[in-house]
Amino acid sequence: MIQTSNNNILKKIAAQPLPVIMTAAVLLRLAMAFAMGDTVVALPGIFDQVSYHNLALRVVGGHGFSFGELWWPITPADAPTAHWSFLYTLYLSLIYILFGPHPLAARIVQAVIVGIAHPYITFHLGEKLFSKTVGLVAAGITAVYVYFFYYGAALMTEPFYITAILFSLYFGIRLSENMDRKLDVNLGVSLGISLGITVVLRQVFLLFLPFLFLWIWTVRFRRRVELPLLPSLVSIVLMVAFILPASLYNYSRFNRFVLLNTNSGYAFFWGNHPIHGTKFIPILPTETYQEMIPEELRHLDEAALDQELLKRGIQFVTDDPARYLLLSLSRIPPYFMFWYSSDSSTLSNISRIGSFGLFLPFMLYGLWLSVKAKAGEQGNRFLNLLFSPQGLLMLFAIVYSAVHILTWTLIRYRLPVDAVLIPFAGLALVELTQRILKTRPQLLRQYQREP
Repeated sequence: MIQTSNNNILKKIAAQPLPVIMTAAVLLRLAMAFAMGDTVVALPGIFDQVSYHNLALRVVGGHGFSFGELWWPITPADAPTAHWSFLYTLYLSLIYILFGPHPLAARIVQAVIVGIAHPYITFHLGEKLFSKTVGLVAAGITAVYVYFFYYGAALMTEPFYITAILFSLYFGIRLSENMDRKLDVNLGVSLGISLGITVVLRQVFLLFLPFLFLWIWTVRFRRRVELPLLPSLVSIVLMVAFILPASLYNYSRFNRFVLLNTNSGYAFFWGNHPIHGTKFIPILPTETYQEMIPEELRHLDEAALDQELLKRGIQFVTDDPARYLLLSLSRIPPYFMFWYSSDSSTLSNISRIGSFGLFLPFMLYGLWLSVKAKAGEQGNRFLNLLFSPQGLLMLFAIVYSAVHILTWTLIRYRLPVDAVLIPFAGLALVELTQRILKTRPQLLRQYQREP
């Protein structure tokens, strides 16, 4: 009787694996949320949650986007700041209005939303690129990937941002393959909303947009399908609609144009400062970053200072291009770091090795399998690969990595690349499993008898 009941449970799980995977993802993220608790402290890799928490409290208290004391980078007390994502700050503010100033409430809501949405969109990407089985395996990897459930409970943009990127890539692929004119506008709307959310969370994604739209248009051209003029226009208009309120708000406070956030200039200046020489140092003491800002610029407001620092950062590059090249090359190891380091905390080492370190071999093998499959097709092999759905994810990984290698590198900046490479890891695991089953008939027969 018990055996029959267990078999029925297994059959139900086998029939609906995606909900089970999403449930596991939510539970892991909830466990991490409760572990982090109802306080906000600086933990490895998630220092920014302290800033977002305090900024949200200021917004709820009626002080607007400002801090009550001198804050990172060197923003004076009560001065306007646009250094942080407006959208994520508003999310935290809404949670604090509804439930009181409880970070745990924000962690729980975020864990549930991302725990469902992230594996869900990963499944659909894996299914679109390869097969339903690969999609399920990829979703499973996403659920247990240590970095993802660690950041899934952190009060930072990463969980929503990574998920929004995957939705943007998915709708981009859908639009490139669509042959039904009636669906074009709907896909343009979906793409525009996902792009709008993505760029308002982190403006760095804007640098990939020319590549995305060029890829979509080229795929449609190669398929001899009507070019997506209207859906592209719809997508861009919607994205601008997300950005425009922040731009107008910034202008009202700084009396100058600031598209979204005031952080790119600081990052490029600090990341390429001569203090590094030719070897990039990912994390310096906070006071060191502040001391690097020239004294004659410190009277400027945050927006003016950001723009001036960008000019100084570009000057660093033009003054010594050879040093900049060597410095950029030195950013590659810390960006792709997957090994143990005695300089890292136990938590950082576990997160790094238990996610990227564990799955990197499968990501690489999956990439090789994809390249090999396209090599057997007729026509230009490179173009066939580049303008395939797999090619778009590879293109994103290359462009997004290059942006950070050429500017400023931290491991968490690589996490969106991890997310788009996971379907390739899923492909590798499925292929290896099938190979093992074929070479061991007894395992294959046992596998086929499973309920």
